[in-house]
Amino acid sequence: MAKLGLTAMAVVVVAMALALVAMAAQLTRAEADDPKKVDKWFNRLSHAERKTTRLHFYFHDTISGKSLTAVRIAEATMTKKSPTLFGVVNMMDDPLTEGPKAESPLVGRAQGFYGSARLESLSLLMTMNLIFTSPKYNGSTLSIMGHNPAYETYREMPIVGGTGFFRLASGIAMAKTYFLNLTTFDAVVEYNVIVTHY
Repeated sequence: MAKLGLTAMAVVVVAMALALVAMAAQLTRAEADDPKKVDKWFNRLSHAERKTTRLHFYFHDTISGKSLTAVRIAEATMTKKSPTLFGVVNMMDDPLTEGPKAESPLVGRAQGFYGSARLESLSLLMTMNLIFTSPKYNGSTLSIMGHNPAYETYREMPIVGGTGFFRLASGIAMAKTYFLNLTTFDAVVEYNVIVTHY
């Protein structure tokens, strides 16, 4: 019986040590203010394992009405004559929510810009940071830059980086239009994100 007790205690000690190592691998926000601590964290990466996180949320892009979340900041001379609005650029600060309704709990913001980048059909160049505000990921970001053929049912864009919880992130963001007003072009887009990070 004493041997079983020692074995169980050894397992608990090892589990606690592993938990401490995992916690040490995560850089806290306070540590992020010190470049030496960031460098120390980076040097430990050779011993760290990549993690996979899956996220699901809704992106609300409102370009009409009184409560705008995206505004036109530039357009080409030919934009008004283009069926794809080629050359238009919008800056956004769009809410990200748990559900498709605007009143759903907020999980973050999508900040950046998108522009119409194709002559033949509507295709957007998306450059945005997903800035999370939910307790688990608060202050952490994911950066997306890629091709978004807006009228296609399924779109896939690359995640090119991240900060905080998602430091050194890579992955894919899959977008599917949940709602699109063809008069105002206000949209709600469902996002499923798969990201690997340290």
